[in-house]
Amino acid sequence: MAEVKLLGLRYSPFSHRVEWALKIKGVKYEFIEEDLQNKSPLLLQSNPIHKKIPVLIHNGKCICESMVILEYIDEAFEGPSILPKDPYDRALARFWAKYVEDKGAAVWKSFFSKGEEQEKAKEEAYEMLKILDNEFKDKKFFVGDKYGFADIVANGAALYLGILEEVSGVVLVTSEKFPNFCAWRDEYCTQNKEYFPLRDELLVRYRAYIQPVAASK
Repeated sequence: MAEVKLLGLRYSPFSHRVEWALKIKGVKYEFIEEDLQNKSPLLLQSNPIHKKIPVLIHNGKCICESMVILEYIDEAFEGPSILPKDPYDRALARFWAKYVEDKGAAVWKSFFSKGEEQEKAKEEAYEMLKILDNEFKDKKFFVGDKYGFADIVANGAALYLGILEEVSGVVLVTSEKFPNFCAWRDEYCTQNKEYFPLRDELLVRYRAYIQPVAASK
């Protein structure tokens, strides 16, 4: 039987991407919680270049970077497909996954920066949300009506965005401004709630993280 381990953090959207993919595939795995202030020898050995989570260890072989890991899981394990079979749809999924990944820093800075930097980040986040809202105008998910690769990558927008809004008081999304995006998020949460971490735990974790930032503004 294959041995699968995941080095990660319980409150990390990047770790959750990998966990959700493993659960969709029905793969049993051992989760190893890391402390990024005191990184384990196993993490440093498994990802010597970036020294970051998540890392998937499959039969002793290490795979790093969450989006790379998602594709590996899709190819290495049987079960429901994560990436579409059609080449065009697969390319589309990769395009939107990269777009969301590239724009994630602006969303993060909308909550964790201050002053001019924060306002610039919010403008960039609003532009991203407008584009996504338009993209979801006639479909449930990034590639038609099937939840998949790009949606998993966008878990930060589906779940963590609301958490950060609640703990920071900075509101980026309303159903009036972005109705299609909100419909996607609602469908996402309804379909995948069994995979979600406990909301109260996330609130406690991110409140502890964000309050010192807010106090320094």
